[in-house]
Amino acid sequence: MRFDMRDLPPAARYKIMTSSITPRPIAWVTSISADGVRNAAPFSFFNMVGDDPPLLALGLMHRPDGRLKDTTANILATGEFTVNLVSEDDAARMNRCSADAPPDVDELAYAGIETIPASVIRPPLIARAPVSFECRRHMVIDTGPRQTLVLGEVLAAHVADNFVLDAASHHLDTPAMKLIGRTHGRGWYVRNGETLQMDRPAYDPDWKP
Repeated sequence: MRFDMRDLPPAARYKIMTSSITPRPIAWVTSISADGVRNAAPFSFFNMVGDDPPLLALGLMHRPDGRLKDTTANILATGEFTVNLVSEDDAARMNRCSADAPPDVDELAYAGIETIPASVIRPPLIARAPVSFECRRHMVIDTGPRQTLVLGEVLAAHVADNFVLDAASHHLDTPAMKLIGRTHGRGWYVRNGETLQMDRPAYDPDWKP
């Protein structure tokens, strides 16, 4: 069946795309407001988009009434944020941070999340996260009336020692991190499960159409 996305309302487009583009990694973002209030929120419109400079992308939706969410407002005001990856053990804490708390609420305290200081920026790292990235705003694009795209340059990466197999070769034990991702429908997540490995093949110069 063909869906003409140009003719569908935003809610229908959202449903089709989020039900099919899965699994999506989760960026558990910490930021600090201009008034010094700490914020934490999960986002699944997230991925790596480059390595020179190292860039992460966050797709940040606005509130239904058009107001910016706290994470977006904080990044615009301060230019700094962290992205923390989410393990199965922290799923409930991450989910608690998705509540629509008022801007003056410290959501890290609200969810009972232990933090450690970042090395370059003000927003803290989530202590239990397998991996955390310290980011500085690289570019902001308002891609529509209800959404903002943030590109963040990764200034520092923190990987828990027990997931570093060989520091010299930057070999990490990704499966052991037990990262979760977003999948179809409201409230559905996926565990890091069975994997499939395929080496990239060399081009066959003798191939004939």
